[in-house]
Amino acid sequence: MFRELLRQKLTGVAVLTAEQLLALEDHYKLLVHWNRILNLTAIESVSEAVERHYCEAVFLASRLPSDSLRIADVGSGAGFPGFPLAVVRPDCNVTLIESHRRKAVFLREASRTASNVRVIASRAEDVEERFDHAVCRAVNCQSLIPVLKILAPAADLLIGGERPPEGMGFDWSQPIRLPWGRNRFLWTGVRRESGAIS
Repeated sequence: MFRELLRQKLTGVAVLTAEQLLALEDHYKLLVHWNRILNLTAIESVSEAVERHYCEAVFLASRLPSDSLRIADVGSGAGFPGFPLAVVRPDCNVTLIESHRRKAVFLREASRTASNVRVIASRAEDVEERFDHAVCRAVNCQSLIPVLKILAPAADLLIGGERPPEGMGFDWSQPIRLPWGRNRFLWTGVRRESGAIS
C-alpha cells in the first residue's frame, strides 16, 4: 500500500525506481515500529505520512542542483527530508544532524544500508564541518536560519506560508507551493555573500 500510494502521489513530480520505493517503504515500516516507543512523528495516517514526510522530501530532491552535493539535514528528527533525499539522490552525501540522542539512534538504524548517509548526534550549532547545501523542515527552520548560514552557502526550507525572517544573511527566492493541496512551501535561499539567486 505504501509504495503504490507514494508512486501515485508523486505522479508528475518524480518517478522512483523499484529499489527507491522499497528503501522508502522500509524506512516507513521502521518509523512506525519505533514510533510506538519513541515519539518520532505525530502523523499516524499512512496517506498523510506519505505526503508530509516522503513526497515533500522527494519534491525537494527534484529541485536541488544536479551536482553531487554534500548536504546537511538540520534537525533531521525521523530523517526528513534528508533520508528520502539521499535515496532519490544517491550521487549526494547526506548528513543527518540530530541533537536528540534517541532519535539519532533511530536514524543510524534506519540508514544502516544507505552508503551515502551518515548521522551526527549533535546540536547543529556545534557542528564544525561545512556543506554545499543545508535543508530543514517544519517549524524549527525559522530559528535555525543563522545556523544554516554558517553550515552552507545555500539552504532549502520546507515550511508553511510564512516568509523566512529578513536580516538572517540569505536572499530568498519566490516560494514554490508544494503540490499536495496544503499550505506548505519550499523556500530556497542563497547566502548573501555567495551572490544572487539565478
